[in-house]
Amino acid sequence: MDLKELYRDVILDHNRHPRNFGPLEAASHHAEGNNPLCGDRLTLAVRVNGDRIEDIRFEGSGCAISTASASLMTEAVKGKDRSAARQLFEKVHALLTQPDAAPDPALGKLAALSGVREFPARVKCASLCWHTLNAALGAGHATVSTE
Repeated sequence: MDLKELYRDVILDHNRHPRNFGPLEAASHHAEGNNPLCGDRLTLAVRVNGDRIEDIRFEGSGCAISTASASLMTEAVKGKDRSAARQLFEKVHALLTQPDAAPDPALGKLAALSGVREFPARVKCASLCWHTLNAALGAGHATVSTE
């Protein structure tokens, strides 16, 4: 199996069976994300304990890339502190926006998002949840739009 096929399989799996999808009781932070071009809508609920992301869940509807990215992101940041989540955001953002960025082995399954940069119109789909997470962790409650 080649790398592109593996990445495609990860995206399809996380779209069909999103992890951490649904409401989160006692969330301390919320943010709404919207991608008007594609129609992606995302509500992110995060429970932060001290500086650590204790739990995170998302709800909403979107394209396969948006849903898979949110699912992958929630798996990756759960249990991490804010600083580690921010570092992941920076690595994923580079992966999505820099043409020559090689996937950092530390990204694990998040490296599957590297294929998205071949479709520039879909980069906002993959990055919406990450921007929404930054807004939630920064303001406690926020709204984000990719426009």
